[in-house]
Amino acid sequence: MSGTNAAGSITVTLDGTNKSTKLALKPGTIGPQVADIRKLYDELGVFTYDPGYGNTASCDSTITYIDGDVGVLLHRGYPIEQLAEKSSFLEVAYLLLNGELPTAAQKSEFELGVLRHNMVHEQLRSFYNGFRRDAHPMAVICGVVGAMSAFYHDSLDISNPEHRRIAAFRLIAKLPTIAAWAYKYSIGEPFMYPRNNLGYAENFLHMMNAVPPEEYKVNPVLARAMDRILILHADHEQNASTSTVRLAGSTGANPFACIAAGIASLWGPAHGGANEAVLKMLAEIGHVDNIKGFIERVKDKNSSVRLMGFGHRVYKNYDPRAKIMMNSCHEVLSELGIKGDPLLDLAMELEKIALNDEYFVQRKLYPNVDFYSGIILKAMGFPTSMFTVLFAVARTVGWISQWREQVEDPTQRIGRPRQVYTGAKQRDYVPLSQRG
Repeated sequence: MSGTNAAGSITVTLDGTNKSTKLALKPGTIGPQVADIRKLYDELGVFTYDPGYGNTASCDSTITYIDGDVGVLLHRGYPIEQLAEKSSFLEVAYLLLNGELPTAAQKSEFELGVLRHNMVHEQLRSFYNGFRRDAHPMAVICGVVGAMSAFYHDSLDISNPEHRRIAAFRLIAKLPTIAAWAYKYSIGEPFMYPRNNLGYAENFLHMMNAVPPEEYKVNPVLARAMDRILILHADHEQNASTSTVRLAGSTGANPFACIAAGIASLWGPAHGGANEAVLKMLAEIGHVDNIKGFIERVKDKNSSVRLMGFGHRVYKNYDPRAKIMMNSCHEVLSELGIKGDPLLDLAMELEKIALNDEYFVQRKLYPNVDFYSGIILKAMGFPTSMFTVLFAVARTVGWISQWREQVEDPTQRIGRPRQVYTGAKQRDYVPLSQRG
């Protein structure tokens, strides 16, 4: 096949034939143009082949834009750095859902709406008793979120805008409660109910750490750090879990089932479990004196050792979220009086060496958001099993925003990728008695 540029289109010719077609170029607001290949099979009889969809746009979206080459992340056009510094998670949630930053009245109404939905149906408590105490919290929240459709029948009509709005409220509001209860169940402590006099991040920390016999006061520095972590993980374009939510949504599935599917996808260590893998890596290195030997093993082609927390499928520059997370890490450790933290010292030295090593520079392996987030969460007392759960709490707003956009897009169809079949050709059935 060959291609030649034309104004606003690409001409594709099938070599050895007289067949050709013009593929229209579709521009985005910013970023590269894409070739519309929808008529390629009808006119040339061929499909495209793109394992992992790294070069394929599956949808139009106005929510999030990433330029991985220069390290840019925009939500509805706003840089992540500005949102992390000046905004709050619920304001970012409103922005992702509605496309614009809220007025003061809209912000107050939205926050009140979330607060009014933060309790879960009391019968959902019994679901936790069906799990083993040592069950992974991701397994628990995946099951409980999937079961929400059995309790909230009044918001399952995806063609009804009001149902979609209510479902969004419920998912954003209830995930912290569901997640905190999964943790409390795993350690055998009583469930703490949400409190409407606390902010979103404060409420989550309170439900995670408080116990009935005594008053628990949320540290404002830690609450702000938690809010910032939620902002940094709120949405990240068409990643694996978001694509899973959209694919499930394309079938007409209810939003609770779609978000449960996203949670299951996020559970994978290559996606949501990366910050836990960073802590394991640092623990294995053990001391700054061991970094040099570790780096050599990473470079060894015959070694299975990987440098976790560096590099990204999209970013080929410094992950803009990582810089914010690094500063937040210092604030948390300082507030908690953790000086000379071995993990932080080790992380910073590893970062310094990797950023100046030609091997990693050539491969554009820069720190990503997972590199520092694990250290912060560990310092705040979160067990590693809760790291991905916290990611799910934050990403729910992105998932539900993407789900709503997909459902409301009249051009979207049920997702159905093609394949290259490499199995056996057609053959006749051989009776059992004749098989050698």
